[in-house]
Amino acid sequence: MAGGAGQSGTELLAFAQFLDSSPQPLVYGYGRRSLHELREREFGRLAGTVYLDHAGATLFPQSQLTSFTKDLMENVYGNPHSQNSSSKLTHDTVEQVRYRILAHFHSSPEDYTVIFTAGSTAALKLVAEAFPWVPPGPESSGSHFCYLTDSHTSVVGMREVVAAMNITSIPVRPEDMWLAEEQEATAASDPDGQPLHLFCYPAQSNFSGTRYPLSWIEEVKSGRMCPVGGPGKWFVLLDAAAYVGTSPLDLSVHRADFVPLSFYKIFGFPTGLGALLVNSRSAPLLRKTYFGGGTAAAYLAEEDFYIPRESVAERFEDGTISFLDVIALKHGFDVLERLTGGMENIRQHTFTLAQYTYTALSALRYPNGAPVVQIYSDSEFSSPEVQGPVISFNVLDDNGNIIGYSQVDKMASLHNIHVRTGCFCNTGACQRHLGISDEMVKKHLQAGHVCGDDVDLIDGQPTGSVRISFGYMSTLEDAQAFLRFIIATRLRPSHGQPLPLVMPGEAGALPAESEAQKAVPATRARRSPSLQEDASPDSRVWDNSPTTVDAVSLRPPLLETTRTQQTPSEKAAGIPDGGLGSHIVTNLFLYPIKSCAAFEVTRWPLGNQGLLYDRSWMVVNHNGVCLSQKQEPRLCLIQPFIDLQRRIMVIKAQGMEPIAVPLEENSKPAQICQSKVCADRVNTYDCGEKISSWLSKFFGRPYHLIRQSSDFQRNARKKRGKDQSACTTATLSLVNEAQYLLINRSSVLELQQQLSTSDENGKEELFPVNNLISRFRANIITSGTRAFEEEKWDEISVGSLHFQVLGPCHRCQMICIDQQTGQRNRNVFQKLSERGERKVNFGLYLMHTSLDLSSPCYLSVGSQVLPVLKENIEHYDLPASEKQQEVIS
Repeated sequence: MAGGAGQSGTELLAFAQFLDSSPQPLVYGYGRRSLHELREREFGRLAGTVYLDHAGATLFPQSQLTSFTKDLMENVYGNPHSQNSSSKLTHDTVEQVRYRILAHFHSSPEDYTVIFTAGSTAALKLVAEAFPWVPPGPESSGSHFCYLTDSHTSVVGMREVVAAMNITSIPVRPEDMWLAEEQEATAASDPDGQPLHLFCYPAQSNFSGTRYPLSWIEEVKSGRMCPVGGPGKWFVLLDAAAYVGTSPLDLSVHRADFVPLSFYKIFGFPTGLGALLVNSRSAPLLRKTYFGGGTAAAYLAEEDFYIPRESVAERFEDGTISFLDVIALKHGFDVLERLTGGMENIRQHTFTLAQYTYTALSALRYPNGAPVVQIYSDSEFSSPEVQGPVISFNVLDDNGNIIGYSQVDKMASLHNIHVRTGCFCNTGACQRHLGISDEMVKKHLQAGHVCGDDVDLIDGQPTGSVRISFGYMSTLEDAQAFLRFIIATRLRPSHGQPLPLVMPGEAGALPAESEAQKAVPATRARRSPSLQEDASPDSRVWDNSPTTVDAVSLRPPLLETTRTQQTPSEKAAGIPDGGLGSHIVTNLFLYPIKSCAAFEVTRWPLGNQGLLYDRSWMVVNHNGVCLSQKQEPRLCLIQPFIDLQRRIMVIKAQGMEPIAVPLEENSKPAQICQSKVCADRVNTYDCGEKISSWLSKFFGRPYHLIRQSSDFQRNARKKRGKDQSACTTATLSLVNEAQYLLINRSSVLELQQQLSTSDENGKEELFPVNNLISRFRANIITSGTRAFEEEKWDEISVGSLHFQVLGPCHRCQMICIDQQTGQRNRNVFQKLSERGERKVNFGLYLMHTSLDLSSPCYLSVGSQVLPVLKENIEHYDLPASEKQQEVIS
């Protein structure tokens, strides 16, 4: 539900006005500690970036890493299980860190034990395995495992462990707990009786940021409030992972039996390290089965004899702990205290930002009065006791329809705003807030949706939401940049242009509205110069136009065919030149190096993976990770040329000498390396140091060119039509989804009209058509159809070649990159997103069917295209005289 009164217009809520209208005093920043200097000094890497996923992982400050590295360079830390001096130093340092952790939570070794784990998930699994469960029997109903439905997947997953022990799991809704809180327990449990039960709940929902009462701990343990009725003693596990990142937790007051947490949620570093804090009164009840290195006081290899260590921590920390990461925690505590003054300051600061953003977001309205967002919350963001610095929401259109979170995420990425989308590993809260039934979840799975994917809408209903969250280094500029993004993409002034966005650190940021805002950093953004949409080819920095080549004769580039002027009615209807009956291939492109510039041809041979050599190579970073223009926009400035006669690929770029790469694989054995393309594993080999040095020099960082191994086959299975039992297999190169991508020139022309703007003299300005075509990086360009008519096609034939339509191409932010300059323009993606669909689609994925490569096959510009419609399998027939044979032997 959304709170706050709505108001019309697109004005951004002034921070000073917000502070003045607040019924309670709000705190922004850290007193005399300058937030501006903190961001500039400790988080300079955030310049130009709005990071709003602190609930996922907060960021580490530079001084923490510097201090930790200095510690490692100056000291020798050995294995703590040894007895030498370096090992003794490690052991003593680790024990000091244990004390520091307990002090942070206002506790001591007398009251709690710190068991280091691989994270909060491992801590939860430990409790599930070691808790003294009592299975049902003749005289007892047995133990109960109860968990709040608003719990992380890792909590819900504990039920699989206890189910193997024949223990009953009972989900409890938040509404039931709130109701039980208001009423006296009608069947109070015996706090000293048997069997033993466990209730798990989060201190803070990782979905909505709702903070559940810490008073439930004592209420449940004392038996005054029971998740379910029946005899027995209740223990409480407080999932504090999301809570402790931005709030203090006093375990001397709220004495939970078990408290799992992950330290990267607090410090950002190290990752993969967590802890289970175990109440000393509960620790003796835990049972251990497996024993690893360092946990045994004594054991025999040939006899079933094992005595565990007395220390609870040593008994449950199997093997050598990640001791260097544990030592890093000491520096995390030191730096956090120095930068902020403590967790209470962080709590107040982050809540102020969240409440301001919530208030401003809730007030946004379309001209018809409809809300711009739907916020999912159990509070009105009234205080940090009931709400954490998390806002979960979905964006709506002016008719109240939800815009898919994937589309919002892509738009946010264009503005360099980092958010989280989906259900955030909390299906229970997602179902509750979005109204998704159990049957709908199963239906979504059958439709192909799984946790963590980008299937955001099914039958118009959302499968998740967008989440933003603040951390201790978040600023007012971060919040306002996000709000300006929502306003600019959903609410537009009357002249039709987006409101200007001001990123943190850019010139033109809002002037200070209060003393608090003076602490906002003004770091310099890393952004490219603005795109000159009306620039002529001669005004570009350099000419990166693709060269048109005939594969057989290698003729000079063809001149673009002269077109006759369309009538106004044809233009308005999106009818291209040539009428409705003519479907012709106007352009052919291949992209030898994935994400690099196009290579245009007039006639080109086909291979079993698509156009020969299309996306056979790709550029990777020093870790072997595939790069795209989303990470490295200047990839489009790398121009590959295939010379079939000389059997080489020539690569050019401005300021670089051309370099040649052989088309044939080296006869010498090449070292095969594993890479990934769109989650698919592929076997590749490195193309050598020479081209690697060339790329590294151009980009200024170490890059490599790799090629898919010829003896490796990558298959993509696609469903065909409504017959779910029928499927086809396509062999793929390093493409994302399919062998071919087709776009319709008429659809591009309509998009061009939508993108048109007017200057101060009323003169219409257009994106050049070829500029738009290049952004979509298609292989086959057709003309002669109505705009977007291709979306109805099921199959196409080009001469004797037949292609199956696999579906639409879901577009990402890459279409915003000008392929001639590498600069970004957000309007293209924005305009496509405003079409009626909930997905940003443009173009069709194709795969060839029944392709016989025993003799060469070619695609040619000028070929007739015969489409088959989806529903009635109706052909667009052409006169026999116009049909051309395109298979050439």
